[in-house]
Amino acid sequence: YLGLLDPDAPSVDFCHPEIMIRRADALLQTDLQALACGPGLGRSGEAIRLLDQALKCPLPVVLDADALNILATDGRLEGNLYNRVAPVILTPHPAEAARLLGCSTREVQSNRVRAARELAERYHCDIALKGCGTVVVTVDGDWWVNSTGNPGMATAGTGDVLSGIIAALLAQKLPPGQAARIGVRVHGLAGDAAAKALGE
Repeated sequence: YLGLLDPDAPSVDFCHPEIMIRRADALLQTDLQALACGPGLGRSGEAIRLLDQALKCPLPVVLDADALNILATDGRLEGNLYNRVAPVILTPHPAEAARLLGCSTREVQSNRVRAARELAERYHCDIALKGCGTVVVTVDGDWWVNSTGNPGMATAGTGDVLSGIIAALLAQKLPPGQAARIGVRVHGLAGDAAAKALGE
């Protein structure tokens, strides 16, 4: 399923008819196993309302992109996130992590493990801090550094793919830390295979 905010969005993608397109608010009423929220979301009032709804639903959730940008500016949503029972995984790149922590990107990059652990503690969820050597930290503070991937993956849209991979693993009932670790590794392996076949 793909949930879209635009009221004039198409109901079918003829190039990819397997994608079941719904209005975003209707999507939350669908029988889902997991949810990825943020890519292409924007920061409108409607987007904020939708993110609030997503945080209140009892599904495992992956938050990325604009969901993280909204979260960084809305303390009320931070409280909703911290008090959730269902698992949440945040997948920020360094600039998004800096906004969430209220510091500079340079500070995040100077100690990526510490930054990811601070995010996990502050938001009470698992973290995949993207970048060269993506850092995965569980809510318990355990951490890993991924060794797959390449510089060609530092382009728009690759993080959205990672969100989808992790959400798909959560939908298969993997624990959040495991879903994040496997998702990050598989994402990097796919990027490495693409780079080998097509170039970075």
